[in-house]
Amino acid sequence: MSDSLLHNANLLLQLGRMPEALSCYEAYLKSHPESAEAWHNLGVTLSHMKRYLEAVASFDRVLNLRPDSAQTWSNRGNALLEQKRFEEACNDYDNALALDPDIPNVRGYRLLAKLSCCDWRDLEEEKSEIAAGIRAGKRSIQPFGNLMISRDPADQLRCARIWTSRRKPAPPLWRGEPYEHDKVRVAYISGDFRVHPVSILLAGVFEHHDDDRFETIAVSFGPDDRSKLRSRIASSVDQFIDVRGKDDFQIASRLREMEIDIAVDLMGLTGDCRDGILAHRPAPVQVNYLGFPCTTALPEMDYLIADRTVIPENERDWYTEKIVYLPDTYLPSDSQRRIGERIFRRAEEGLPEAGFVFASFNNSFKFTPEMFAVWMRLLSAVDGSVLWLSEPDSVAVRNLKREAEARGINADRLVFARYVASLDEHLARSSLADLFLDTLPCNAHTTASDALWVGLPVITACGTTFAGRVAASLLQTVGLDELIANSLAEYEALALKLARNADALVRVKRKLKQNRDTHPLFDTARFTRNLERAFTAMCERARRGASPESFAVESAP
Repeated sequence: MSDSLLHNANLLLQLGRMPEALSCYEAYLKSHPESAEAWHNLGVTLSHMKRYLEAVASFDRVLNLRPDSAQTWSNRGNALLEQKRFEEACNDYDNALALDPDIPNVRGYRLLAKLSCCDWRDLEEEKSEIAAGIRAGKRSIQPFGNLMISRDPADQLRCARIWTSRRKPAPPLWRGEPYEHDKVRVAYISGDFRVHPVSILLAGVFEHHDDDRFETIAVSFGPDDRSKLRSRIASSVDQFIDVRGKDDFQIASRLREMEIDIAVDLMGLTGDCRDGILAHRPAPVQVNYLGFPCTTALPEMDYLIADRTVIPENERDWYTEKIVYLPDTYLPSDSQRRIGERIFRRAEEGLPEAGFVFASFNNSFKFTPEMFAVWMRLLSAVDGSVLWLSEPDSVAVRNLKREAEARGINADRLVFARYVASLDEHLARSSLADLFLDTLPCNAHTTASDALWVGLPVITACGTTFAGRVAASLLQTVGLDELIANSLAEYEALALKLARNADALVRVKRKLKQNRDTHPLFDTARFTRNLERAFTAMCERARRGASPESFAVESAP
């Protein structure tokens, strides 16, 4: 009987029915407390349920019983990574690799942990090893982590194909039956309908959808943070469906029963994605949008929504989806975003009253030694200047200060912005900076949009991948092409010019303030009309029985 209980628990885990699996493992372990397999799988279950602290404790039990388990060291490292305990995670990944040098994806997770805490030792060697692994068909790194280091869209496609090849084919739920709805039924599928960049960007779009022509459904498999943003989204769509606890097939079956015309995956191949949902082909049209700036390499994904800056037409071969080009930028914005009314003072944020403030509010895993070297040279060249960063964990702060000192810069010239819970207040505070410095190979996306919204100029160097061209797309759409550099040397020279020439910076800020209200970047209504034109064209092709094809949307009047 007890063996069947463990078997049932393992089956429930495979099906994604985590609460039921959890109950079975707990019951089994009451009578089999020495079962390393059960403790391990309990830890995996708890990790899926985002109960990472308990997961670590379960993996600890396994390692006491079986310290030579590379997979357990790896999984415990993943649970520590999710808790932002990056240095500890690295140690676990090292133990896993010592036991099994070819264990899948661990090199990639270790690299992401090291980038997150700004530990750049042996970085180039590790990047080369991972790239070589991808080209050899190995599961070296997860696709999201690869975006942080890869400058090659061909490697990104290879990485995505390797990642998705692990999936078993699923029979399609939609088999060509024609739908003749009066309205186009669009389901947005995400685990991030909460305070998250995807929801921040899309909230205004949901509100601007044409209710006479579109029926919108938000399908949420992520946590309910009870935020105003989640409530705002729920009230702006026709249906908000919480599918937590449902497996991929159950969710896909619900979409098929609702006769969804267009299923929009807002996750792509990010950490909490549920790519198995659309693998069941529940809708005639399936779209990769916004959450993952890269191809998914999923054969069931028909389209990817982009613009001609992030994906030039001569690079479409690196995407398995057909490309739909929006006329302005692919990145939405919310013209109703509030900027807090509180007046922030530089002194209370640890910033100099008179010195020049460079800022970069990207996640620390987007920082690279190459970019940081440019930033330190700027501090060296501009007396009294500082670099203002979002405060990462204490290990990253320590490492960044060490890297600054190694480049001859006093660590006190790095200022770390304390956490504020209110996004409105963060926007208000951001205006204390003089110039936002973008990153490569992965740009600022939402953070660049935030900076431009509050009137903070952004300079970028145009990269070689989708993820490295997003800031350029935003700047072009707001009419500030002059802030787009073609190389890091040009980027550095441009930043230095604006830091040394107050009049030039004032002109740029004045132009940004004027263009914010006259250019398309923050025109949510215009953006939504263009997105709806894209959806309409996709739907019409499907209803005619035509295969997906790349196309460009003409700008709405």
